[in-house]
Amino acid sequence: MSLRIPGVGKRPPPPAAERYQSFDLLATLVAVVRSDGAVLFANAALEDAIGTSRRTIEGTPIGDFFIEPELLRNALNGAVDNEFAALRYDDAIRRANHETFPVHVIVAPTDRKGEVVIELLPMEQQAKQDREERLIDQTQANKELIRNLAHEIKNPLGGIRGAAQLLQMEIESRDLIEYTQVIIHEADRLQALVDRLLAPHRRPHLVGDVNIHEVCERVRSLIVAEFPRGLRVVRDYDTSIPEFRGDREQLIQAVLNITHNAAQALAERIADGEGRIVLKTRIARQVTFGKQRYRLALELHVIDNGPGVPASIKDRIFYPLVSGREGGSGLGLTLAQTFVQQHHGLIECESVPGKTDFKLLIPLP
Repeated sequence: MSLRIPGVGKRPPPPAAERYQSFDLLATLVAVVRSDGAVLFANAALEDAIGTSRRTIEGTPIGDFFIEPELLRNALNGAVDNEFAALRYDDAIRRANHETFPVHVIVAPTDRKGEVVIELLPMEQQAKQDREERLIDQTQANKELIRNLAHEIKNPLGGIRGAAQLLQMEIESRDLIEYTQVIIHEADRLQALVDRLLAPHRRPHLVGDVNIHEVCERVRSLIVAEFPRGLRVVRDYDTSIPEFRGDREQLIQAVLNITHNAAQALAERIADGEGRIVLKTRIARQVTFGKQRYRLALELHVIDNGPGVPASIKDRIFYPLVSGREGGSGLGLTLAQTFVQQHHGLIECESVPGKTDFKLLIPLP
C-alpha cells in the first residue's frame, strides 16, 4: 500500500510566460490578463506595438493602455462570467510616445478560471486582410468570367473568319476584297486576345525547384535589352532565400509583366536618363495573406520611380482589360496575379507619385 503525501510528486503549473510562449510566434497583438485586468503575459508583437518592454507591461492593468477602459472592463466581467465565447468591439490603444492607433479588440476566456485572452487587430491590418480576401474572391470570379466569355467568343469568331474567307474567294472587286481582309484581320486580332485570356488556364503547372534570383536575373536581362538607355535596373537581393517548388516559367512571366509595365510607365524618366527599377528580395516571417498564415514567405518587390498608378484605376489594376496606358491590353497584371496565386501567393501594390511598389508574396517551405 502506497502512502500519498499531499503536495508531493504533483508538478506545479508552469508560469504564464511558459504556457503562453507560443503567442510570441503570432503577428497579432495578444495579452493574457487576470479577471481584474492585470497583465499576466504580453506577446512580442504587443510589446513592439506599444513600445514598452514586456517586463513593464506585465502586472500593469491592461485598461491603462486603452482610450476607453470602461469598455474593456465590461468585456472582462462578461468573459469571467462566461457570458460569451468571444466579444468583439473597436477601441484605440496608447503607445509609449503617447500616440494612439485604432484596434479591433477580441476578448475571450481561456480554459483557466480567472484568465482572459485579449487579441488586438490593428485596423490597418484588418483592412489589409479584407482587401486581400476581396482580391482573391475577385480574381477567382475573373477567372470564371474570362474562361466562359472566351469560349463564347471563340466559336462565332471562327465562323465569322471562315465566312469572310469564303466571301473573299467569290468576289472579284479589289475594293470589296479589302473589306473582307479587314474582317479576317480583326477576327485574328480578337482570336489572339482570346488565346491570351485562356493561356493561364490551358498551360499545365510545371513544378520544379525555383531560385528566385535566377528568375529576377532573367527578367532583368530582358528589360535591359529592351531599354538599353536611360533605365537602371538595380539588384537588392537577400541571397539567403532558399529554393522552393514552383513553375519557373510562370514566375518569370509574372515578374516580367510587372517589370515591363513599370518600364513603360517610366517613359518620360527614361527619356531624361533617370528611369530606375529596383528588384528587391526579402524573407518575411510569420505573415498572413490569402486567408492563411505562413511561417516564412518570399517578398519580391518591383519598385519604380515613375508617376504612380492613376487614382482612377488603383483599385482595379488586377482586373482584366483595365489599363492605365494608351493601347495597353490590360492583361499583364491579371495574368501575373493568376500565376502567383497558382503558387498560393498574392501580389499587392502601393503607389504614390514617384514610387510604385509591387510586392509578390509566395510561401516558402
